[in-house]
Amino acid sequence: MKEECLICKAPLEYLETGVLMECEICHKRENSKTRCVNGHYVCNDCHTKGLDSVIGVCMTETSKNPIAVIEKIMTMPFCHMHGPEHHVMVGSALLTAYKNAGGDIDLHGALIEMMNRGKSVPGGACGFWGACGAGISSGMFISIISKSTPLANEPFALSHKMTAKSLGQIGEIGGPRCCKRDSFLSILAAVDFVKDHFGVEMEKSEVVCHFSAQNNQCIGKRCPFSKANH
Repeated sequence: MKEECLICKAPLEYLETGVLMECEICHKRENSKTRCVNGHYVCNDCHTKGLDSVIGVCMTETSKNPIAVIEKIMTMPFCHMHGPEHHVMVGSALLTAYKNAGGDIDLHGALIEMMNRGKSVPGGACGFWGACGAGISSGMFISIISKSTPLANEPFALSHKMTAKSLGQIGEIGGPRCCKRDSFLSILAAVDFVKDHFGVEMEKSEVVCHFSAQNNQCIGKRCPFSKANH
């Protein structure tokens, strides 16, 4: 098993209320509910350093399968087992596959917008907000391709329905968190949603997880993507 602190590899702990902490890397001070058991804290910006490389990868990707796209991104050095990077990665993989499957979007501009929106969802949202950032990312994807705003009609509804569908799938499995599992669930939900509501058919493949050995909280056979179930 791999431990989780980027500084000392110790397990993380989650506090009931936020406390003022200083990032061990950039020394920014901010309130957070997350630290390792040895007291180390790494801010979201430092945790996701290198995330902008996703845009370059997606711009050269030709796959219509968002699972294949995100699995490629998951192998990149910046991507950890868990972390807020997934809040950008889910939507980015979907935008890329959507464009390659015939979706009418400016992919580069959409990816930049996805980066800005996804990075605003902090780590730990799954437990503290009751809304996993991977699921929210799928809603952001729909919002971007439908050009939704707070004053929109159908796009407003569709983006909420997408987030609700993803969160429903995540909630059915339950916790503890797994950013990989929740990302896969959100993407698979979005593929079906886009086919039904936008008429664009992205490709979908069976998902078999290769990350369980890195996840201290892996739920094993209860996960639909466990090797034991395939």
